Amino acid sequence: MNSFIWAILCALVWGIVPLFEKMGLVKIDPMVGLFYRCLGVIVGIVLLFIFFNQPIKQSMTQLHPGMFFLVLGGFMASVVGQVCFYHALKTGEMSKVVPIAATYPLVSFILGIIFWGEKFTLVKGGGILFVILGVMLLK
Repeated sequence: MNSFIWAILCALVWGIVPLFEKMGLVKIDPMVGLFYRCLGVIVGIVLLFIFFNQPIKQSMTQLHPGMFFLVLGGFMASVVGQVCFYHALKTGEMSKVVPIAATYPLVSFILGIIFWGEKFTLVKGGGILFVILGVMLLK
């Protein structure tokens, strides 16, 4: 499968997940909700290890500086970002919170230009403009 199909599948999964999370947060504190979400991550990691253990075992024996950034990314997204998201989801409307939280590509877009030398094009700029306008409309 190409990157576009994977990205669409990702969007579908990430679009469905907040429905479950909003349902889970109805009577649960966001911090407790994060604990249970992380249990789901642990289950997923165990399943990945069971079905794809050879590549995982090989990577664990070869330390690489990139591993630090992956751990940092996991912590930032799965703990820091998720705490912010759960507090917003618990107190706000899913139909507003999710699209606003999902504007993280704006940050990634800017960082991609600054740190990776990615090109700014009119098409990308137009897409970013629509995202900003959408957030303004939801606010």
